[in-house]
Amino acid sequence: MRGALALVYPPRCLLCGGLVESDHGLCGPCWRDTPFLGGLCCDLCAAPLPGHSQQAEICDSCRTEGRPWAHGSAALLYRDNGRKLVLMLKHGDRHDIARPAAVWMARRLQGRVPKDALVVPVPLHLRRHLRRHYNQSALLGVALSRLLGLQHVPDALLRRRATPSLDGKGRDARFATLEGAIIADPRNRVPLKGRNVLLVDDVMTSGATLSAASLACKEAGAAQVVVSVLARVAKDT
Repeated sequence: MRGALALVYPPRCLLCGGLVESDHGLCGPCWRDTPFLGGLCCDLCAAPLPGHSQQAEICDSCRTEGRPWAHGSAALLYRDNGRKLVLMLKHGDRHDIARPAAVWMARRLQGRVPKDALVVPVPLHLRRHLRRHYNQSALLGVALSRLLGLQHVPDALLRRRATPSLDGKGRDARFATLEGAIIADPRNRVPLKGRNVLLVDDVMTSGATLSAASLACKEAGAAQVVVSVLARVAKDT
């Protein structure tokens, strides 16, 4: 049956639609032009760092500000094909991108996730969820939890305030906008107290949203939070 379907619907590149060898993949040219993160990155915010190191390194920004999570990773830079993939997943109803994206994210986590961690997606406000019909972070969370053999808890957090778009806002404005906007959902039946959490989102820019979500997990008693995103907004290095 699978072979027959492949003849009728041959695998296509996620980005350009060209023929590829297997489902959920990228063709050679699209893979080459996709900014996968590799090499040395900040151990907290996944920003690319110059040089090489045999140990975890922290960028100057994270040393100054601190982060409420223990480790952060990203699969792509948010530019070029990386940006296209995020926008297709986020606004283009391209649920099929979540599965390969989770594979890329899992590779960058490099065994940093505790075996008993709960996979928790960053929540959307109800109004935005109803307009979009799905939460792209939850799609990534489902796929990642299946790959890692972890429990997915999509309703662990609640965005209780409809925050405006953060586009164009500076760092301080982003953090002020998100302050107190995300809490642990009191209706969630899986308690976070004493549990390790793998927090999942599509993009990290300043880290304001992930900080608000991480603090909500910590306030609910989570032992440790690890962050994984599909793409990281970062300057060229």
